[in-house]
Amino acid sequence: MKEKLETLLKERIALLAGERKRSRTAQDERLLKKKMSLKQRGGHLVKVMGKGTVENMTEREALYTIHWSFAIKHGDQFYIEEEVERRRAEFSSGELIGDEELRVPAEAGDSDWSVLDLQHRAGWPDFRYDRLKAVQYAERWWNAFNPSYPEFTDDCTNFISQCLRAGGVPMWGQPVRTRGWWMEGTSNWSYSWTVAHAFMLMLKGAKWTIEVSSPAELSIGDIICYDFEGDGRFNHNTIITGMDGYGNPLVNAHTTNSRMRFWDYEDSTAYTPDIQYKFFHIITR
Repeated sequence: MKEKLETLLKERIALLAGERKRSRTAQDERLLKKKMSLKQRGGHLVKVMGKGTVENMTEREALYTIHWSFAIKHGDQFYIEEEVERRRAEFSSGELIGDEELRVPAEAGDSDWSVLDLQHRAGWPDFRYDRLKAVQYAERWWNAFNPSYPEFTDDCTNFISQCLRAGGVPMWGQPVRTRGWWMEGTSNWSYSWTVAHAFMLMLKGAKWTIEVSSPAELSIGDIICYDFEGDGRFNHNTIITGMDGYGNPLVNAHTTNSRMRFWDYEDSTAYTPDIQYKFFHIITR
């Protein structure tokens, strides 16, 4: 059965490389959309690499990951975009009968908190934000979990909070979970540390951020928040770790672990035409 998966991966790589013309799955369409979007932005996909790893296999199914690496030329700049895909394949009598991406369920429970107490935000300690250290952290841990922090299935906001902390943003508001932004040990934290919408509200209300209207106004170490459905509830966050050849942000993120990904997420399975963004520039004192 591993041979079937290897063949499938080779076919998908060939599709992106232009060696196979017809798509066979919705996931192929997503990858082709990534390639088309890059072309529309004036970029070129130089090389595609994919490494598959089987996590668990039975006679009927296999859980596996694909670590994609995309070598991209954009203007005079070359960079590597990376993404890790978790998938499930189904088999019958040794034949592959199904293959799908495993999507993380939407945030539940704590994510119902849409109100954050920042009325005492003037008490937030002053600090100097180190963009380089925030980006270095995002590069070190984009595809791994720092054991100093708890690990979540939907880990995007936890990861971005860690990046800001590495950049010198001080915690504030403990032990009230609806106040400020903080993590204590591995068992207690504010909603804003782990919940995407509460995190967005924290950034919106913090005295050390400026909400801007365009990604062109952002720098490395700044934050983009995503409302995929456009329903007013934000459900994803990324940190800017680089710029493409024309100065557009590239981002790192968790959940679907991604590195140097184009900021708009139009190639994501979560993307909808109703998507809304918020762009936060962190004031460097």
